[in-house]
Amino acid sequence: MKSLPAGPGVYRFRDGNGRVLYVGRATHLRSRVGSYWGDLRDRRHLRRMVPQIARVEAVACDSVHEAAWLERNLLERSKPRWNRIRGGLEVPFCIRVTTSKVELVHWRPGVEADFGPYLGGAQARLAVSGLDRMLPLRYTDERLEGGLRDLARIRGVRPQDRDAMRETLTAVLRREAGALSTVREGLSLLRDKASGNLAFELAGRIQQELEAVEWIVAEQKVTLLAPGADLDIYGYADGVLVRFQVRGGRLDRWEQRACAPAASRRYLDRTPPEWLPFAARNAELARSLS
Repeated sequence: MKSLPAGPGVYRFRDGNGRVLYVGRATHLRSRVGSYWGDLRDRRHLRRMVPQIARVEAVACDSVHEAAWLERNLLERSKPRWNRIRGGLEVPFCIRVTTSKVELVHWRPGVEADFGPYLGGAQARLAVSGLDRMLPLRYTDERLEGGLRDLARIRGVRPQDRDAMRETLTAVLRREAGALSTVREGLSLLRDKASGNLAFELAGRIQQELEAVEWIVAEQKVTLLAPGADLDIYGYADGVLVRFQVRGGRLDRWEQRACAPAASRRYLDRTPPEWLPFAARNAELARSLS
């Protein structure tokens, strides 16, 4: 297991005949995969699987969120025997920024939205709550009544703030460093202030919102809102060729096989430049685990 990275990713187990037994995701690949040969108290149904494992394969992802989406895509395409669920439990959402509010939209292929998709309704709602805490776009509506108008006045939000606020929200969701830093620092200050005032429940809530914002802005390229072109991604390292298939904007197939250096060239030339680091990294990982 020493060849596995400590970061996030997806792993799968194969038996001696090459059949996939199980696909899973991990925040820390090395410790998660190693845990199968330890105490499986919380995963008793997998005890009979472990003696059948002949080979471990893994994909190193750029975020836990990306690993979650990759696992879901792979399991929706094909569910191995020891996986209980095809796909995943998390509900996918998108975020839509309108003239005067930020709203969540259930995602499915073809849905119209501005940003996403994101896995996990709880995380998405907390992220929107955190963004609203820092950038309350809904208070810029000229038609506010009663209590909402009073809250807007207390928070110093005016209709003329709308364009700048919407621009900042959009920049955050596009992962622009300056806007992200402003939101992170603002939520951290509010959390620390609440904690200093002994409002620990509020401080805990703001910390959850901060973590949820990090979840939705983490790099995630294996499931796209706009499907785009279908493509194949290849990586090669010392006799091992790795192929990832993207169809309809979703990376949903992952294969690896032995390949001679000369034969690998025609495959590598097909890989788009933006995917080269991902492909090369995972080819090296496949070689080290083979």
